[in-house]
Amino acid sequence: MQRKESFSHADGLTPVSGQECFAFGCHPQVTCFNACCRDLNQFLAPYDIVQLKNLLGIRSEAFLATYTARHIGPQTGLPVITLRPKDGPERECPFVTPAGCRVYSHRPASCRIYPLARAVTRCRQTGRLTEHFALIRESHCLGYEQSHRQSVRKWLQSQQLQVYLKQNDRFLELIAWKNQMAAGPLDLRSQHLFQLALYDVDSFRDHILHKGLLNDWQLPAKTLERLRNDELTLLRLGHQFVARELFGRNPLLSRAHRQDPDPSDVVEK
Repeated sequence: MQRKESFSHADGLTPVSGQECFAFGCHPQVTCFNACCRDLNQFLAPYDIVQLKNLLGIRSEAFLATYTARHIGPQTGLPVITLRPKDGPERECPFVTPAGCRVYSHRPASCRIYPLARAVTRCRQTGRLTEHFALIRESHCLGYEQSHRQSVRKWLQSQQLQVYLKQNDRFLELIAWKNQMAAGPLDLRSQHLFQLALYDVDSFRDHILHKGLLNDWQLPAKTLERLRNDELTLLRLGHQFVARELFGRNPLLSRAHRQDPDPSDVVEK
């Protein structure tokens, strides 16, 4: 998801409404099949990492070490995680095969939403989100030659994006807070804590349950129990930890002004 006012044709994109229909299809019979999995520059959000490492049956630190690279965002100064491409000039995704994507059921949000781009704005008075969409047209993609048509909303639904988008919106709100607070990169300690809480979630859980990381938060026993198996709770707590400890913000995002108050917020202080 991008955060900006709206899309325009000047971006090389075609703005569309949520109800607008477009023709697109991606399957092995399309001659460009797998072409979009080359020349990889694939950013991963925290929920993408959770889904991929769970499918592969490995812990988050093993996933990060095996399949990703870390960078510092040039605009945000925050740690950014990208998929590490296969060796070779084509820079293929590590999960692509001649038959298609081997992690297709748990693929990242940016793969699911393609060929759409999405931007979100939030009303300062009400907290209500407004979504903006655009079609991405790339020279290698022949998916637009397919006859099947669907609306933007139907496409999002068919790609099972609801939870991904909600989690990514929460993540981008953190980035917006940081940009408001100060430009430039975090110090090394803060970079480590940011990565621990949002990307290396299994280690974050270990630090909470076994190393006393959040003892001063006095988390309820039922919350600590949920953290053992509920990774959405763990991610919410990671976002709240970063907001409070690194950015000095109240971890509850102004419930009175939030469009979708979340009864499962885990910090009650």
